[in-house]
Amino acid sequence: MLKRIVPHPSQTFTRQIVCVPKHKPPDQKDFDKLREFLIKHEKLLILTGAGISTESGIPDYRSEEVGLYARSNHKPVQYQEFVKYPKVRQRYWARNFIGWPRFSAVKPNSTHHSIRTLEKAGKVTAVVTQNVDRLHHKAGSENIIELHGTGYIVKCLKCPYEIDRAQLQDVMMRNNPSMENSITMIRPDGDVELSKEQVDNFKTPLCPKCEGPLKPDIVFFGDNVPKNRVEQVKKEVSRSDSVFILGSTLTVYSSYRIILQAKEEQKSIAVLNIGPTRADDIVDLKISTKCGDILPELCNSICT
Repeated sequence: MLKRIVPHPSQTFTRQIVCVPKHKPPDQKDFDKLREFLIKHEKLLILTGAGISTESGIPDYRSEEVGLYARSNHKPVQYQEFVKYPKVRQRYWARNFIGWPRFSAVKPNSTHHSIRTLEKAGKVTAVVTQNVDRLHHKAGSENIIELHGTGYIVKCLKCPYEIDRAQLQDVMMRNNPSMENSITMIRPDGDVELSKEQVDNFKTPLCPKCEGPLKPDIVFFGDNVPKNRVEQVKKEVSRSDSVFILGSTLTVYSSYRIILQAKEEQKSIAVLNIGPTRADDIVDLKISTKCGDILPELCNSICT
């Protein structure tokens, strides 16, 4: 029976209001259909997108009215521009430096914890996430494939050197002691708005081994998901009996092709997302509501 969902303690109401788009509450029919899907399938591949991180206070790009595209002129950094132009890297790292303490402090919400509950019940083969925030790791999930990489690792573009993002923060702090620590708007990749003067005075981190440029281990816009990761995802889709999409519009092809493969292999597919997705016309079940309003109660009814 669908009950009123009590948010997980890690959730913050003000952040939900800012980041989560308008949505209808789930009804009993939604609950029953999803419950039937989850009971029927024992080898779920779960695919998650920015729509589950919004419930922790990290805005997505595309949501109507509350997404970054809707409420600002911000455009994400392009891979080729980052690689080619030192000024682009300087601007990126200056903003990311200021935004990192808040971004890295974000906690998983009830959806992340519900996915972990399904894992512990033995119903999940893998969690494939488009998010770079490591909230699944913080919730305790284990077999995670970070489709678009992670903001928690930084690599040199010229040599094999890599460093933990938290350690790099200390390096940048020592090199930029006068940077004003003020955050006006957190973004999906953890950066913020800064003045031109702040950016121009920022000392961009360089590789200590070869002095090459450093880049977060994130698949930037205009870049490709590494082939070995694509193959790993393909294998996980094949060994699953179903795909459950949470909080993703499937707009980018790297996620949509997972659905195409699942359809080709005749897997069952369910989507739980606020608003339309790219795959609505080909999936078996689509529920349009907030994940955190229905998934915890579903897991409680199935896994306890």
